Amino acid sequence: MSLFIKVHQTRLDVRSIARLFAPLGAALKPVPILESRGNRPLQMTFEDQLKILVYYHLEEHSSGRHLLQVLAQENFAATHIAPPGGIQKSAFFEALNSRGLDEMSLVYENLQQQATAKLPIAKEVSELGDLIAVDGSLIDATLSMHWADYRDGANKAKVHLGFNVGQGIPQKFTLTEGKGDERSEANQLVSAGQTGVYDRGYQCYENFDKWQTKGCHFVCRIKANAIKTDLRVNAVNPDSHVFYDAVVLLGTEGINQTKQEVRVVGYQIENINYWVATDRFDLTAEQIASIYKLRWTIESFFGWWKRHLRVYHLIARSPHGLMMQILAGLISYLLLAIYCQEQHGEKVSIRRVRELCCNIRNEAAEDAAATGVRPPFIFNLKE
Repeated sequence: MSLFIKVHQTRLDVRSIARLFAPLGAALKPVPILESRGNRPLQMTFEDQLKILVYYHLEEHSSGRHLLQVLAQENFAATHIAPPGGIQKSAFFEALNSRGLDEMSLVYENLQQQATAKLPIAKEVSELGDLIAVDGSLIDATLSMHWADYRDGANKAKVHLGFNVGQGIPQKFTLTEGKGDERSEANQLVSAGQTGVYDRGYQCYENFDKWQTKGCHFVCRIKANAIKTDLRVNAVNPDSHVFYDAVVLLGTEGINQTKQEVRVVGYQIENINYWVATDRFDLTAEQIASIYKLRWTIESFFGWWKRHLRVYHLIARSPHGLMMQILAGLISYLLLAIYCQEQHGEKVSIRRVRELCCNIRNEAAEDAAATGVRPPFIFNLKE
């Protein structure tokens, strides 16, 4: 199976919309064709569903109804994004909340692998190892979303994400209710050989031992009052912002003390003391401090993702539908990351995203004017 782009006497195959979607060709190859569960044919294929959800995030639509209105009434969306014949509201939301999740997960995994292979590693990270910043982000949910328990009078879901610091792209993620324990979810987001970078909310001595046993490295900020039993104290440069570097056992003996040795680095930035626990004995204390500073990249990603791709404007209420929306948001970001790197040699920026959207519309208008018809854009899994 392969993805292809069919044009009507145009050169859309070299245009912006085709360049953006091009990586989906390889990502869709292992994805089975989604078939109807009954006698009625599907109103839209999985490819239609994927294309619509990517378009939703790219165009910053404010709701599902807004998206459907645009698909029906806006020339470009009706011609290039919507399925032939359009899509009814009931069929769209039924599909979003009940099918396509396995297929969407496969596309995300394959696209993530493509992005990892294509995007360069930032110079400031290359000597520090494979860094994965880990954090959670709350999504406001409606009161009818009973599964998204948070507190009385408020429902929320939570995305737990592992973010590839060196290449600036999302990696693994999980979705839980708002009260989901971040520390337990962290175990699924970092693989052996990688270094997870965590804030104080992930401080857990049991996990520190478990991660070392699994071969997963960590750099985790800990509380200033954490009990430390010094085993070996390393010398520190008096001119450095590092004031403490020692190999210790963390916690209270007989209660919660780590079984394996942990390195703790203390340093000061702008009169604030930071204490960081790690199993990276191969780096300098200053490099450990630099790794924790790089954790801001995941905060920046969440902010950009929410603000510019409208990922948290809910168009689904079920866990299935929200997973579909989150996956589509991650896929949209990966497509943009690959596009910006291949076309401009840059990281994703709102300037390049807006430029892309303008180019897509300008090119479609040019082709329509040249041919006298609106050129069809079809992308599917058929040979």
